[in-house]
Amino acid sequence: MPSEAQVDLKSQIVEVLEDSKAVDITVLDVAKLCSFTDHMVLASGTSNRHVNALVEHVVDAARADGLRPIGVEGRETNEWVLVDFGDVVVHVMQKEARAFYDLERLWTELPDSDSESATDL
Repeated sequence: MPSEAQVDLKSQIVEVLEDSKAVDITVLDVAKLCSFTDHMVLASGTSNRHVNALVEHVVDAARADGLRPIGVEGRETNEWVLVDFGDVVVHVMQKEARAFYDLERLWTELPDSDSESATDL
């Protein structure tokens, strides 16, 4: 069960992305599928500048609450920027990159550990 802080951070990130006009915001609960995070928040920006602005708003809002990201990757091109908050990982992508990598499908089609063993993969 996610902690109250996780839910608050996830909700805050979604709210900031909505306020910043992010497109197609999706939240994935991946806690049972991986050990490095509990939630992934995916959102699209309409351009390199929009992706950069979305990331800046997310990071600034978290910092205002005393939270710092563990890391931010992808700012060189702003086609796909990952912001790692530990329990919540944010992927802000341009439409083309998001369609190409299709993270929603990747993370929702993985077998969960209860239904299939590692040897079945």
